[in-house]
Amino acid sequence: MADDQIRYDILAQDALRSVMRKVLTEVARTGLPGNHHFFITFVTGAPGVRISRRMREKYPDQMTIVLQYQYWDLKVSEHEFEVGLSFAEVPEKLTIPFAAVRGFYDPSVNFELEFDVDVGEEAMADGDGETTALPAVADSKAATRKKKKKSDPKKAEPGSGDDGADGDAPKKGAEVVSLDSFRKK
Repeated sequence: MADDQIRYDILAQDALRSVMRKVLTEVARTGLPGNHHFFITFVTGAPGVRISRRMREKYPDQMTIVLQYQYWDLKVSEHEFEVGLSFAEVPEKLTIPFAAVRGFYDPSVNFELEFDVDVGEEAMADGDGETTALPAVADSKAATRKKKKKSDPKKAEPGSGDDGADGDAPKKGAEVVSLDSFRKK
């Protein structure tokens, strides 16, 4: 077999990540259309991931978040996105490079993307317990939080931000479902 000097595998991963980036950019601009919502799994130790020490201790390897009812300040740049979510009623800001995303799933249309994630050795914990290997981006958030549409908490989707991620947090009538449960076996 010939050596792939063009690296089609890397080009394909980059192209698929651009699909996710374009979708999130549109959602940041106009909100979620219809019943669309996203399960996003990312490697918490990947370079550039910025999450609180509390979340890092709870999810040392990977974490799945759901963007559906209760999230705020979704901002998308070329290389990362940031979003506000609440975990066990504690608001958190997460910054996630697209290169750290392992899976993107929209169950409303059964659309799924899977990615390879390279966890570099240069990732390190700073004094606040946040992993940072990429230069910090200046925080240009407005002082006010804009919350997206809310739903009846009794009808909350799994992992919609209120009950944690990956199912380890206390549950409030909702259940977090692993992306593996949606994969064909």
